[in-house]
Amino acid sequence: MLLREMQIQNPTAVMIARTAVAQDDITGDGTTTTVLVIGELLKQAERYLNEGLHPRVLVEGFDVAKKESLKFLEGFKRAAPGIEDPDREMLLCVARTALRTKLREELADKLTAIVVDAVLCIAKPEEPIDLHMVEIMTMKHQTDDETKLVQGLVLDHGTRHPDMKKYMENAFVLTCNISLEYERSEVNSTFMYADAEQRERMVDAERAYTDETVRKIIELKNKVCDGNDKEFVVITQKGIDPISLDMLCKEGIMGLRRAKRRNMERLVLACGGQCINSVEELSPEILGYAGEVYEYVLGDEKYTFVEKVENATSCTILLKGSNDHTIAQLKDAVRDGLRAVKNVLTDKGVVPGAGAFEVALNKHLRENVTKMVEGRAKRGVEAFAEAMLVIPKTLAENSGYDPQDAIIDMQEEHDRGNAVGFDITVGEPFDPTMGGIYDNFLVKQQILHSAPIIATQLLCTDEVLRAGVNMRKK
Repeated sequence: MLLREMQIQNPTAVMIARTAVAQDDITGDGTTTTVLVIGELLKQAERYLNEGLHPRVLVEGFDVAKKESLKFLEGFKRAAPGIEDPDREMLLCVARTALRTKLREELADKLTAIVVDAVLCIAKPEEPIDLHMVEIMTMKHQTDDETKLVQGLVLDHGTRHPDMKKYMENAFVLTCNISLEYERSEVNSTFMYADAEQRERMVDAERAYTDETVRKIIELKNKVCDGNDKEFVVITQKGIDPISLDMLCKEGIMGLRRAKRRNMERLVLACGGQCINSVEELSPEILGYAGEVYEYVLGDEKYTFVEKVENATSCTILLKGSNDHTIAQLKDAVRDGLRAVKNVLTDKGVVPGAGAFEVALNKHLRENVTKMVEGRAKRGVEAFAEAMLVIPKTLAENSGYDPQDAIIDMQEEHDRGNAVGFDITVGEPFDPTMGGIYDNFLVKQQILHSAPIIATQLLCTDEVLRAGVNMRKK
């Protein structure tokens, strides 16, 4: 309803908002920058429109500036190692740059290592990075500083038997899709019996099948655990009834039921082994392994941690916070951090941050590209070049410094051949690569693609609307 009201009242704001959403979906970052650049392009264009310049002429200049900016970006980026030989220090710099814009410094630095280690955990050479293999669990408990990375999985449920073991070390893990409970038939059926004794025999026969399944699991446990200090965990997607839980408990087996399908897939990848669908497949070869399996109780909620796994190709980021707002903020920041690290490993390139690229692009457009354009279209290139400075201006203004002085100092350094950014701590130009401040190449590329297009559409649409209004007056 709110979006519809916005659409009716201000379609321009809706278009810009949707562009920011698309930016977030594609790259995971750069939404604020997209909005700033589009707004500044329109602001700079307004200066020339008020002087009588036609929007179509400005658009021609925007198109030329956009193409040349993308070429300049390719030459300005710095190479970064890919998945085959990742540079952890470089990834830490990229993640830190992304997270510090969203969280306080101490918390951002803590999450930086967590985010990088999570992506490196799931990254495999010659395979696309699937961020869904990083499970993000939330726990409303303690403070956000307690957030941690679990090299394994955290399941959002625990055991259902009061006497079942809550902590196990060096455990074999049986992952299965086998029901260990009495099940009703999936179709309507009727059982006829003549007396109570016949009914008891029928119930016993039904129970015998489930008990036999449990006994086969117990036999496998005894086979692999006798004579050593190993323990045994059963995790199934189906249910485990109280009788079966009691049988497993007496044998020292931890049983977890109703596991989510995505967690079962991660368990197999992390712990090894196979997920079986029938007891006929039971054998020592299908078992996985975990160094620690333990239950954590928080109020009415139970969590099961599976850590020290054999093959940590999946992991869990456990976010803790004292309230829902903090947890939501952490989730958004972690998601952006994961995407930032993934983008570097995929693109194999980074861009010096702190406004260094925008000032360098402004210089390139003013000194080189304007000479390539003839006629009034030069004004479009000039407007585009000036709009790029909105990023360093915003950095300086938000830090409490004079934006004009900051821009002049940075442009003077660029004229001397130094690609510098703006240091918000001291208010002076500095080399962002020395401070480890890098932006995603993909984020900058997407902004240069989308922002001029939206600005062009808005300028041309406004011109059509003005023409319609003038025609009605006549």
